[in-house]
Amino acid sequence: MGSPGLSVLLTASEIGQRLDELAVEVNRHYPPGRDPHLVAVLKGSVVFLADFMRALGRPLTMDLIALSSYGAGTRSTGVVRVLKDLKEDPAGRDVLIVEDIVDSGRTLAWLRSTLKGRRPRSLRSVALLDKPTRRQTTVALEHVGFTIEDRFVVGYGLDLDERYRELPYVAVLDQDT
Repeated sequence: MGSPGLSVLLTASEIGQRLDELAVEVNRHYPPGRDPHLVAVLKGSVVFLADFMRALGRPLTMDLIALSSYGAGTRSTGVVRVLKDLKEDPAGRDVLIVEDIVDSGRTLAWLRSTLKGRRPRSLRSVALLDKPTRRQTTVALEHVGFTIEDRFVVGYGLDLDERYRELPYVAVLDQDT
């Protein structure tokens, strides 16, 4: 398993098991009649979003937003740009932000602040991966799949210049690749 220059960090099986656990955890916060409105950050969270929605196994709505804080490299630029805004108004909804990875925290902090200004009934977030050692701003992150070290990871939707998204696992990218 794996590709040249990659070391598997989380297998597809480990990810699947954790998604089931996360779904139970998240569902506790939404009683019947309070269906979550998932807001996923494109493109990296698409694979996580699809699997997570199925794991939740309940009525929900969803919308997509495209944000960028990365150039062509492996480090955030620190500037959040909106590439595609939401189609649905989150006002009055129980919004759950779905993120692939949180490292500096700037993108999630910006998105939480922006969505809060749009008056949701509630606002929570879930991330597949969290890199707390990279945090540059304090940000609420209620649900975390895995906490990882400060390594550049790809696979399961995460990429380097649009490569590796298709991998069914999360891998550490050898910096010499």
